[in-house]
Amino acid sequence: MSYEALKTEARSHGLFIMGAMHPDTGTLILLGTGEGFWPIFTSSVEYEDDQPDPLDRWSKRVIGDMAAKHNAECHFPSDGPPYPPFITWALNSERFHSSPINMLVHDQAGLMVSLRGALHIPERLTIPGASAESPCDKCTDQPCRTACPVDALNGSYDVPACKAWIASPKGASCLTGGCLARRACPLSQSHGRLAEQSAFHMEAFLNS
Repeated sequence: MSYEALKTEARSHGLFIMGAMHPDTGTLILLGTGEGFWPIFTSSVEYEDDQPDPLDRWSKRVIGDMAAKHNAECHFPSDGPPYPPFITWALNSERFHSSPINMLVHDQAGLMVSLRGALHIPERLTIPGASAESPCDKCTDQPCRTACPVDALNGSYDVPACKAWIASPKGASCLTGGCLARRACPLSQSHGRLAEQSAFHMEAFLNS
């Protein structure tokens, strides 16, 4: 098995290798949603069965099957407590950095980060090099800083203010189209995400 083969396999499920690193043994692969994810997910049993946490259940089935196929361990952000250190893993992969609004920013997806799971492959795969430089360092305007209408991302994340806004009529654009700060990031715009997918995530966040 190679990194490229695993990348192709992930893409067949609508997943995207967002980062990889070599821990003490083997290779840790971070999987997020990618191109083609939304139609695949919305045609799944988990999406259609009207049971709680459809995306978490879909992720555990699909990534769990990949883990079994490759004799790998799998980890999920929803596992815990204690929760796996996904933020630490992401930063150690050097594909992610801390943005000016303290959210993770990815070198290709920008602020549209949705990590669904991780595979710990026993083999030490050859992985692409990554830049230690944050894409935000080259972003002169940094529109994410001023995009939030209630300034909920200035310093520590003001979750109550964010939820109150998106639950109000004035926050309809955030609720149906996704976080304005995430959407303002130039890399996020080039990566793209269907409005329906953003609305799904925002509805889940509002009801969490």
